[in-house]
Amino acid sequence: MVKVGDPAFSGVLSTESDRPSGPVRFCVSGPNWGAVGMIRVKGRVVRGLGLPVVWGAAAVTYKLTCPLAQETDLGARIVTSAVFFSVGTGLILHVRQTLMRELRQLRRVAGAAQSALLRPLPSRVDGLDVAAAQLSAERGAAIGGDLYEVVATEYGVRAVMGDVRGHGIGAFGTVAAVLGCFREAAHDEQDLGGVLRRLDRALARHLRQEHPASAAEEFVTLLLVEIRPDGEMLALNCGHPWPYRMGESGVDQLAPADPHPPLGLFPLPAELPTVGLGYLEHGDALFLHTDGAQDARDARGRFFPLSSVLTNVAADGPLSSQRVIGRISSALLHHTRGTPPDDIALMVIANGRPTPLRGAGRNCATGHDAPAAGNAPLTPGR
Repeated sequence: MVKVGDPAFSGVLSTESDRPSGPVRFCVSGPNWGAVGMIRVKGRVVRGLGLPVVWGAAAVTYKLTCPLAQETDLGARIVTSAVFFSVGTGLILHVRQTLMRELRQLRRVAGAAQSALLRPLPSRVDGLDVAAAQLSAERGAAIGGDLYEVVATEYGVRAVMGDVRGHGIGAFGTVAAVLGCFREAAHDEQDLGGVLRRLDRALARHLRQEHPASAAEEFVTLLLVEIRPDGEMLALNCGHPWPYRMGESGVDQLAPADPHPPLGLFPLPAELPTVGLGYLEHGDALFLHTDGAQDARDARGRFFPLSSVLTNVAADGPLSSQRVIGRISSALLHHTRGTPPDDIALMVIANGRPTPLRGAGRNCATGHDAPAAGNAPLTPGR
């Protein structure tokens, strides 16, 4: 039964009384989950205060009514002090247990929210081995300001790596807006320029709605990468660190051009040509990261030697995406003593595909595999 004015419901019962006749129309919106959540929280607070109140009342009753508590000799005072000390210790332990239980619950909720937003990446995407990790700057926090995603589309495998201004829960809404848009635009847009424009519009809309007073100060650094079936890599960079290519010949940071400004600071230029990153050969790996990895410092203020660590990892054997992520994450945590100063996101895309002929990419207009250079197109049988 719904009562008008019930705080758990935000709907309004209304009738169209201006009409002379006809059915009465009711408009009832759904439950106000914020109010429901408030009721549940208040209920937990009341239950949590019950036991301390009982213990406190017992201590006061003992002091006022027990004959031993009225005695003034040393033995009676010791017993009275022991009673009050026991009650106080019990109250402190009870409050501590209650707070720890609430903290564990909040961490479970935060972890579930993070898993729903930054979904665990599949280990294999269209023949590419993928792994990712996130290290939060807030101890015990499960939510950060970094974002990443990899999706297989008809235009190739598309990946995004981004870093929202700030870190922790405050950046979570912006991460959700950007990631949600990318997961749709990556499939809809024919080129990376179209994807980037969609992300820019989604970010601007989110900032207008959620941060109207400080929208001009919010921004996101972003790197978009497209890996075609023949291994050719294209990219668009908005103020983000360029990735590294790891292979048998060593480790190279791919920095073919100056990046665009971060999203949210300035309008995008009229033309957004993609930048070629070369080819990801069979057995090579592409390492993407946020600036928290290269800017991480130890207790002496020394920066994390990212390039050197990547070189050592590449020299140790075949490039498994999981092995690279594990080694780099462990090295970063060791360097920062377990708590990096900024959120860090890492992603590795290793090429485990059979070696194709160059030019055997996808036709962007049709989404079908294009013939390799020098081969005649196949004619379907009649």
